[in-house]
Amino acid sequence: MGKSLGFIAGSLIGAAAGTAIGILVAPRAGAETRAMASDMANDAWDSARDLYEQGAKQVRETVDDFGPMVDSKTDELREKVDLARERMDRLRESLNEAVSGGSVKPAADVVVETADCAAAAAEAKANAGA
Repeated sequence: MGKSLGFIAGSLIGAAAGTAIGILVAPRAGAETRAMASDMANDAWDSARDLYEQGAKQVRETVDDFGPMVDSKTDELREKVDLARERMDRLRESLNEAVSGGSVKPAADVVVETADCAAAAAEAKANAGA
Protein backbone atom coordinates (compact mmCIF):
# COMPACT_ATOMS: atom_id res chain seq x y z
CA MET A 1 0.00 0.00 0.00
CA GLY A 2 2.88 2.37 0.85
CA LYS A 3 4.60 1.89 -2.50
CA SER A 4 1.46 2.62 -4.50
CA LEU A 5 0.69 5.71 -2.39
CA GLY A 6 4.26 6.94 -2.92
CA PHE A 7 3.99 6.32 -6.65
CA ILE A 8 0.71 8.27 -6.86
CA ALA A 9 2.12 11.17 -4.82
CA GLY A 10 5.25 11.23 -6.98
CA SER A 11 3.16 11.19 -10.14
CA LEU A 12 1.05 14.11 -8.95
CA ILE A 13 4.10 16.14 -7.93
CA GLY A 14 5.76 15.36 -11.27
CA ALA A 15 2.65 16.39 -13.18
CA ALA A 16 2.42 19.67 -11.25
CA ALA A 17 6.10 20.41 -11.82
CA GLY A 18 5.80 19.61 -15.52
CA THR A 19 2.80 21.90 -15.86
CA ALA A 20 4.58 24.73 -14.06
CA ILE A 21 7.69 24.37 -16.21
CA GLY A 22 5.57 24.19 -19.36
CA ILE A 23 3.78 27.40 -18.45
CA LEU A 24 6.99 29.21 -17.61
CA VAL A 25 8.78 28.10 -20.78
CA ALA A 26 5.83 28.78 -23.09
CA PRO A 27 6.37 31.49 -25.74
CA ARG A 28 4.22 34.21 -24.15
CA ALA A 29 4.92 37.53 -22.62
CA GLY A 30 5.90 37.41 -18.92
CA ALA A 31 2.86 39.37 -17.80
CA GLU A 32 0.55 37.05 -19.70
CA THR A 33 2.24 33.95 -18.26
CA ARG A 34 2.09 35.37 -14.72
CA ALA A 35 -1.59 36.22 -15.20
CA MET A 36 -2.27 32.66 -16.39
CA ALA A 37 -0.35 31.21 -13.45
CA SER A 38 -2.24 33.49 -11.07
CA ASP A 39 -5.58 32.44 -12.58
CA MET A 40 -4.64 28.78 -12.32
CA ALA A 41 -3.57 29.21 -8.68
CA ASN A 42 -6.82 31.04 -7.88
CA ASP A 43 -8.87 28.34 -9.61
CA ALA A 44 -7.00 25.63 -7.70
CA TRP A 45 -7.53 27.52 -4.42
CA ASP A 46 -11.24 27.97 -5.14
CA SER A 47 -11.60 24.29 -6.01
CA ALA A 48 -9.79 23.25 -2.84
CA ARG A 49 -11.95 25.57 -0.73
CA ASP A 50 -15.15 24.27 -2.37
CA LEU A 51 -14.02 20.70 -1.77
CA TYR A 52 -13.25 21.52 1.88
CA GLU A 53 -16.64 23.19 2.35
CA GLN A 54 -18.45 20.22 0.81
CA GLY A 55 -16.56 17.82 3.07
CA ALA A 56 -17.25 19.95 6.14
CA LYS A 57 -20.94 20.10 5.21
CA GLN A 58 -21.11 16.32 4.83
CA VAL A 59 -19.39 15.82 8.18
CA ARG A 60 -21.78 18.28 9.86
CA GLU A 61 -24.80 16.50 8.35
CA THR A 62 -23.47 13.11 9.41
CA VAL A 63 -22.85 14.33 12.96
CA ASP A 64 -26.29 15.95 13.07
CA ASP A 65 -27.89 12.68 11.91
CA PHE A 66 -25.79 10.60 14.31
CA GLY A 67 -26.90 12.45 17.46
CA PRO A 68 -30.63 11.66 17.21
CA MET A 69 -29.84 8.06 16.26
CA VAL A 70 -27.72 7.65 19.41
CA ASP A 71 -30.46 9.27 21.49
CA SER A 72 -33.04 6.92 19.98
CA LYS A 73 -30.93 3.82 20.67
CA THR A 74 -30.22 5.04 24.21
CA ASP A 75 -33.93 5.48 24.85
CA GLU A 76 -34.65 1.99 23.51
CA LEU A 77 -31.98 0.50 25.72
CA ARG A 78 -33.29 2.35 28.80
CA GLU A 79 -36.79 1.04 28.10
CA LYS A 80 -35.49 -2.52 27.86
CA VAL A 81 -33.49 -2.16 31.07
CA ASP A 82 -36.52 -0.72 32.87
CA LEU A 83 -38.69 -3.59 31.59
CA ALA A 84 -36.10 -6.14 32.77
CA ARG A 85 -36.00 -4.46 36.20
CA GLU A 86 -39.78 -4.57 36.47
CA ARG A 87 -39.79 -8.26 35.57
CA MET A 88 -37.06 -8.98 38.11
CA ASP A 89 -39.00 -7.09 40.79
CA ARG A 90 -42.18 -9.06 40.03
CA LEU A 91 -40.24 -12.32 40.04
CA ARG A 92 -38.57 -11.41 43.34
CA GLU A 93 -41.94 -10.52 44.90
CA SER A 94 -43.58 -13.75 43.74
CA LEU A 95 -40.60 -15.78 44.96
CA ASN A 96 -40.66 -14.02 48.34
CA GLU A 97 -44.38 -14.71 48.64
CA ALA A 98 -43.87 -18.36 47.77
CA VAL A 99 -41.02 -18.74 50.28
CA SER A 100 -42.88 -16.95 53.07
CA GLY A 101 -46.02 -18.98 52.30
CA GLY A 102 -44.04 -22.19 52.68
CA SER A 103 -44.77 -23.54 49.20
CA VAL A 104 -41.13 -23.17 48.11
CA LYS A 105 -38.03 -23.85 50.16
CA PRO A 106 -35.04 -21.49 49.96
CA ALA A 107 -32.23 -22.54 47.65
CA ALA A 108 -29.89 -23.40 50.53
CA ASP A 109 -32.35 -26.07 51.75
CA VAL A 110 -32.72 -27.46 48.25
CA VAL A 111 -28.95 -27.78 47.84
CA VAL A 112 -28.66 -29.56 51.19
CA GLU A 113 -31.52 -31.93 50.35
CA THR A 114 -30.03 -32.62 46.92
CA ALA A 115 -26.66 -33.40 48.49
CA ASP A 116 -28.36 -35.69 51.05
CA CYS A 117 -30.29 -37.40 48.27
CA ALA A 118 -27.10 -37.92 46.27
CA ALA A 119 -25.33 -39.39 49.31
CA ALA A 120 -28.31 -41.67 50.00
CA ALA A 121 -28.36 -42.80 46.36
CA ALA A 122 -24.63 -43.56 46.46
CA GLU A 123 -25.05 -45.51 49.71
CA ALA A 124 -27.98 -47.47 48.27
CA LYS A 125 -25.95 -48.28 45.17
CA ALA A 126 -23.02 -49.44 47.28
CA ASN A 127 -25.33 -51.67 49.39
CA ALA A 128 -26.93 -53.13 46.28
CA GLY A 129 -23.54 -54.02 44.83
CA ALA A 130 -22.36 -55.79 48.03
